[in-house]
Amino acid sequence: MEEFLTGYALPVGIILAQILAIVVPLLVAVAYLTYAERKVIGAIQLRQGPNIVGAFGLLQPLADGAKLLFKETILPAGANRVVFLLAPILTFSLAMVAWSVIPVNEGWAIADINVGILFLFAISSMGVYGVIMAGWASNSKYPFLGALRSAAQMVSYEVSMGFVIITVLLCVGSLNLTDIVLAQETVWFAIPLLPMFVIFFISTLAETNRAPFDLPEGESELVAGYFVEYSAMSFALFFLGEYANMILMSAMTTILFLGGWLPPLDIVPLTWIPGPIWFALKVALVLFCFLWVRATFPRYRYDQLMRLGWKVFLPFTLVWLVLTAGVLVTFDWLPR
Repeated sequence: MEEFLTGYALPVGIILAQILAIVVPLLVAVAYLTYAERKVIGAIQLRQGPNIVGAFGLLQPLADGAKLLFKETILPAGANRVVFLLAPILTFSLAMVAWSVIPVNEGWAIADINVGILFLFAISSMGVYGVIMAGWASNSKYPFLGALRSAAQMVSYEVSMGFVIITVLLCVGSLNLTDIVLAQETVWFAIPLLPMFVIFFISTLAETNRAPFDLPEGESELVAGYFVEYSAMSFALFFLGEYANMILMSAMTTILFLGGWLPPLDIVPLTWIPGPIWFALKVALVLFCFLWVRATFPRYRYDQLMRLGWKVFLPFTLVWLVLTAGVLVTFDWLPR
């Protein structure tokens, strides 16, 4: 028995170390993404942003986390307590689990599975369950309306995201995320598939309920949407889950269209920079666009949101998918 336990102790330890190597930096990134958002939007709106707690306000995320940690969790009297508390845990857990297949460098993934992109798409699709559970279990009209909005919105834009992903997969011939990145050694897919890149980025805004598509939490009509009844750490888990999903979608955009960890040009000084740093810089650039869009564009009406998804993005992505397949077959560019 001792030999059996000894034989498996090292692999388990390595797996735990890999998980911590992903989760700990991700949680730090989520915390400081909230700080970056407030600073970026403050600069765009010509104001200071956080600047009191610590030098340049750098300790503000820690202060916010400590405040939420020590607050009382209030459970609504008519709420389904189990589902009510399970919803934020599910939302946060899914955002963490998805990172198990994200390669930040060649061979740097906890699980480098052959159907990585399918796994990612499945995990991101399950995020709607946490929102629906939160809206229903609160036993309140405003959260329920916000949950219904979010479910319809996420399902609508997942369709166009699926066609965009299929277009990329046609060009690669593999569902493996590492293969998708290595296929962009010559040219990033953002250049030949530019319209699909733009549609994918806009769809990620809608998928993560970010402005200008933050209809599920529209303050003017739904107060705070599906998590209006949440407080303390249950609210914080929703908050962390939303920002972790932003980073996840930025990582997906980087892998599918921006060459992952590959440098932009085959120039010697650029190739000396490690791949994970290139990956982090590209993710940060996409995240900056998330924040820039929030500070720039007004919120859509709900009918405009649905019309854009079903009447513009869906037919356009379908046509582009057919054209891409036609070009690949005509010029015999199909991957071997």
